[in-house]
Amino acid sequence: LIDMEASYAEYEEWSEEPIPETTIKNYKKALQQLEKCKPYEEALLGAETPKLAEYQAYIDFEMKAGDPARIQLIYERALAENCLVPDLWARYNQYLDRQLKVKELVLSAHDRAVRNCPWTVGLWIRYLLAMERHRVEHSIISEMFEKALNAGFIQATDYVEIWQAYLDYLRRRVDFTQDSSKELEELRSAFARAVEYLKQEVEERFSESGDPSCTIMQNWARVEARLCNNMQKARELWDNIMTKGNAKYANMWLEYYNLERAHGDTQHCRKALHRAVQCTSDYPEHVCEVLLTLERIEGTLEDWDAAVQKTENRLARVNEQRAKAAEKEAALAKQEEERAEQRKQARAEKKASKKAKKTRTGDKRKADEDDEGEWGQEEGFQFHPSELPSKRHRGEGDGVLPEEDMEVETGLFGRSEKPDGPTIPKEKASTSRKDIPKVFHDSSKDKVTVFVSNLSYTMAEPEAKLRELFGSCGEVVEIRAVFNNKGTFRGYCYVQFREEEAAQQALALDRTAVEGRPMFVSPCVDKNKNPDFKVFRYSTTLEKHKLFISGLPFSCTKEELEEVCKAHGNVKDIRLVTNRAGKPKGLAYVEYENEAQASQAVLKMDGLTVKDHVIKVMISNPPLRKLPERAEPSRASLAPRQIYGARGKGRTQLSMMPRALQRQSNPVAKAENGMVQNSPAASSDPPAEPKKMSNADFAKMLLKK
Repeated sequence: LIDMEASYAEYEEWSEEPIPETTIKNYKKALQQLEKCKPYEEALLGAETPKLAEYQAYIDFEMKAGDPARIQLIYERALAENCLVPDLWARYNQYLDRQLKVKELVLSAHDRAVRNCPWTVGLWIRYLLAMERHRVEHSIISEMFEKALNAGFIQATDYVEIWQAYLDYLRRRVDFTQDSSKELEELRSAFARAVEYLKQEVEERFSESGDPSCTIMQNWARVEARLCNNMQKARELWDNIMTKGNAKYANMWLEYYNLERAHGDTQHCRKALHRAVQCTSDYPEHVCEVLLTLERIEGTLEDWDAAVQKTENRLARVNEQRAKAAEKEAALAKQEEERAEQRKQARAEKKASKKAKKTRTGDKRKADEDDEGEWGQEEGFQFHPSELPSKRHRGEGDGVLPEEDMEVETGLFGRSEKPDGPTIPKEKASTSRKDIPKVFHDSSKDKVTVFVSNLSYTMAEPEAKLRELFGSCGEVVEIRAVFNNKGTFRGYCYVQFREEEAAQQALALDRTAVEGRPMFVSPCVDKNKNPDFKVFRYSTTLEKHKLFISGLPFSCTKEELEEVCKAHGNVKDIRLVTNRAGKPKGLAYVEYENEAQASQAVLKMDGLTVKDHVIKVMISNPPLRKLPERAEPSRASLAPRQIYGARGKGRTQLSMMPRALQRQSNPVAKAENGMVQNSPAASSDPPAEPKKMSNADFAKMLLKK
């Protein structure tokens, strides 16, 4: 329709006869259509790739107009430039499934969708449903399902969903009026394969099966009970479900009870509820109530008495356990308070002893100066070490100040000019500290205070520097920089504001570069009262709209990386990962507006070369940290620690010696009663070197085992 005015003028000039009225009418109608579409076309011309928002607005406009041909056309235009956007494919396929319903067109669109976005399980499920809806052969649907299993989904739950969709399809093929059929056996074998697949393949890859509540096995049990009238098989399945850690949940027992209630008998219902009362730990009261209700309606007097006795005993044990847990928690809290009080008293006594020692040292030094004319004029005379102020050795006080103290010395220790004449620098520093009062941290003002750390030790005038930096957040009342005894800045301080809102705004300055180092800004929290408090502002879970990039050159800047990433979508934020000194680590996190743009960026940027470095790009999904497993004592005693060095056996250090020889290298002989006769710990002699053995000796040893 664009520029059709010129075409109409040429046609009018070429035609020798007057233009028909119908042609003029259609031309005017086309002009009106052009005026409606023109803003959207101009928006597409002026937008940058991938133009997703502009296409979406255009699609909404055409959907309201309702012309199927134009709707299909605008979808195809959008997908030509955004073929890696799963949501766009899903909306297009949904429109085709519900409106056009043309088999060749629908299946072709679904096939292109899973080919372009194979990691999206929803597209595979829609494809299987469409194939079933258009009566595609069973062998082709099964083949497509196998392709879906090999697509490489990014979550364990995706595999559960695709298996459930395929099992639903197989269930709809079965004629349950027959006692046995080929389709029914195929359904049962598929259920068994699904359970085994989640247990082996998925759990090995993701460290979880993705189906903790065993929904697939529950559906299998429902099919056996309701459609196949096979309650024995259903009970076996539920027994298996309960052995997988679900016996402690009341809702699982009630689900089994409802199945027995509908398709089983009262005896098994009673048995299930009795087991539920014994095993449930989250809501035992609810299970007890259901059991009493059953016996009230259908039970005999003996059944009622047994149920009342069992529920009362169970609830009594539960209440006793809860009371013990509460007492234990209260005792732990009391012990923590006592420890805090003891630490407080110990600090007070330590400070008092230091103050008394300083006073005695000062008095003695003064007495020495008074007696200088009598015996202290000898040149080169040195004080006895016991008369000098106690020297803090390197390593004793260079760590982080105790969090219990939270004490700040704001004096300029060691910064004054050197006085004339021979003096001892430590005495001068000690004298200057004595005159400057110590400022103690006021915990009542923690809400208006932030803790600033990771600053450079060489920062000159940190108070003035930080006051200028934090002044934009609000009125700064006080900045307490922490110095050591020599007057050197420790690299952290406390910034107190007038209002709490200013302190909250100051937290936004976290990771701001100050003199080449990232400055850490965190809430001021007493670790004694909140020992588990940790500040980590970034997510550690799956974020489908955020990318993790590795292999970047250290010289790559944020602006250069943004220039590379913005070609695939709107970049909201970029974070270059650095160490505490502010040096880059070659890693970065890039956040896009939505999942679609991030998915498109992964496929186009992975393997890209940036400054002669090949980068790796993936969806941000940090792995879960596993706690190290404790070694068994019996196994730890087999190989003495000293044979690996002071730090133990390294991760990359492999042992090429059989375990049998390792046992022989540790000369531990046991008597007949099991007591150790000679142990390396009790003997001062070094362990004897293992006897060199030939290949024949090794063979004999292995044959004996």
